[in-house]
Parts: sequence; structure tokens; C-alpha cells
Amino acid sequence: MKNAQSAPPQAGYTRVAECLFRNDSSGKYYALVKRSGKQIRRSLKTTDRKLAERRLTDFLEKVDRLDLGQGKAKLTFGEVAKRWMDVTRTHLKPRSARTREVYLKTVCAAVGALPVRSISRVHCEDWAKQRSPEVAASTFNQETETLRAVLDYAQREGLIMDNPAKVIVRRRMGKATVLIPSREQFAKMVETLRGLDIRYQPAADFIELLAYSGMRKAEANSLKLDDVDFERGSFTVTGGDAGTKNHEVRVVPLFPVLRAFLERLQQANPRLPDQPLIPILDAKNALDTACKINGLPHFTHHCLRHFFVSNAIEKNVDFKTIAAWIGHKDGGLLVAKTYGHLRDTHSFEMAKRITS
Repeated sequence: MKNAQSAPPQAGYTRVAECLFRNDSSGKYYALVKRSGKQIRRSLKTTDRKLAERRLTDFLEKVDRLDLGQGKAKLTFGEVAKRWMDVTRTHLKPRSARTREVYLKTVCAAVGALPVRSISRVHCEDWAKQRSPEVAASTFNQETETLRAVLDYAQREGLIMDNPAKVIVRRRMGKATVLIPSREQFAKMVETLRGLDIRYQPAADFIELLAYSGMRKAEANSLKLDDVDFERGSFTVTGGDAGTKNHEVRVVPLFPVLRAFLERLQQANPRLPDQPLIPILDAKNALDTACKINGLPHFTHHCLRHFFVSNAIEKNVDFKTIAAWIGHKDGGLLVAKTYGHLRDTHSFEMAKRITS
């Protein structure tokens, strides 16, 4: 014990060793120390002397890591959260940082005013009980992760000994439904937008680019003519200034349908080599309009990525290759897990052709 001192005995406790006390009524052992003028008591949750001594050693090591000087003991969760966010932001893309700030704001609304040292398991459990029924499982889990991360930071900084949020159990996530347009539905959406006025034409271009390339929306936003090598037959996905989701540039074959589309696009709307091929950032409103006109499900940008993958599977492209095309680094495991049923469905449909 370097920085902590043994506390004087309290009524109802018998001192059996330095910093080690036994409750006279229950027989359980407690650690009792003073640090920076503050008394800290912790139940060792045992009546066994040897086990209590081992747990006391661990407890004293945690106490020695505490840094409660210069007003740190009074820091609120909100103040610590701000410090954590400033550090965390440097490792995140701007969009991810903004999302994390939204979760942090919600957590701070509940516990931000509390001194971080006073946040207990009960506080965390009460927050979880109140918050969990209010939001979807994914949102609750993200907020829980944020709460834990801030308290982990507080523990590393020596402000608390343990992370009380570890008692919160993550909610089980329901399996997400993969919504994939059929070829007919996709064709209807494009045809509808092409038939509307000129304002919808860039959106139709954007939808086709997503469907024929398999890129994420943010990746398609940054694709330039400089990134397309018609001679080699490839295009490079850089993600622009923000980079791709996994921070890696990838070179993808120029699929025939994509090549035809890009050649047609460049001929109809010539773009400078360093300009984005599509002059808009999203086609959400146009997609909503096309789906509403045709009575289709609510398809999103990401559904067009699913469309690309499903088409590749129907052409019997292996999962590992598809994963490389769309920027997954797991060798095709996620593609297989998410889309494996499509291959089975396609196989049974093909089997119907064997009639003799």
C-alpha cells in the first residue's frame, strides 16, 4: 500500500490486520482505508480470511491508482465525458464522431451532473431500466457502450476504481431483415425517375451507380472520373477525404453493366476528371418518390448495395470475391451469413429447369 493509509476502526467492526476489518454481526470482511483525506470502505464479500486478504491486495492496488488531487474528486460525469470525447474524436471519422456525440448527449442528460466518483451500480441499473423500454435494442446498446467507455476512461485516469456500468446487460438484437429490390422493381424505380423532370435525373444516375458498383453511399459520393480506368477495366474506391469504412482503398473490376453506365453518363454529362461523377450526395427523396409511385417497399441507398450482392450471387460469384469487391475484410463470412439464403433460393429455382 503506497498512498493509502489504514483507517481507524468503526463501531461494529473489528480490525484484524492493516486495512482489514471484520463485521461483528455478519463475520464478513471489509477493506477500510483513507486516501487523500477521504475514507473508502469496500466489502470483500467473504467470511474466509485468506480469500479476504487476496481481495484486499487487489483492492489496495486499485486505491493506489486513484488520482483525486487538484479537484479531480469533484469532476462530474459530463466533464469527464467531454474529455473522453475530445480524445476519442481523433480516432473517428467525422460522421462516426457526430453519431457518438448524439449517444453521449443522451447519456449525459441522465447522469452528466453527477460526480463521476459517486456513480454506482444502482445508478447504472436504474438508467438501464428506464432507458431500455424507450428505444430500440441497437440504440440502447450503443448508449450503454458509450456509458461504459466514459467510465473506462475515468478508471484509466484514476478517478474511479471500478466501472459500475459493467453490470448493464446488452439487449439481444433481432435479426435484421435484408430488403432487396428485384430486377423488376429496380427497373421500375429507374424508369419512373427517368420519366420525371430534369431535377430527378442526377438521382436516377446515383441509384444506378450504387446498384451497378456495390459501393456504399459515401464511397459513391466521392467517385471521380480519375478513379475509373477504362483501359485496365477497373475503378478505385477511395472514399474521398473521409476514406472508406475500413480505411482502405480498394481496386474493383469495371463490371460490364457499370462500364456501359459510366460511358453513357460521361457522354451525356461530361465531368472534369477531378469532379465527382454524380453532383448530388444522396437520392433519398427521389427513392421515396419512386417507391411511392410504384407501390414498392421503402428501399434505401443500402438496399441497392444488397441488390448488387444478390445479382453477383445469382451469377455464382463466390462469397470471398464479392466481399473483396464491396470492401469486407472477413473473407466473405458476413456476405455468407447475410446473403447465404439467396444462394439456396437461387439453387432451387435453377433446379426447376431440370425437367428431363
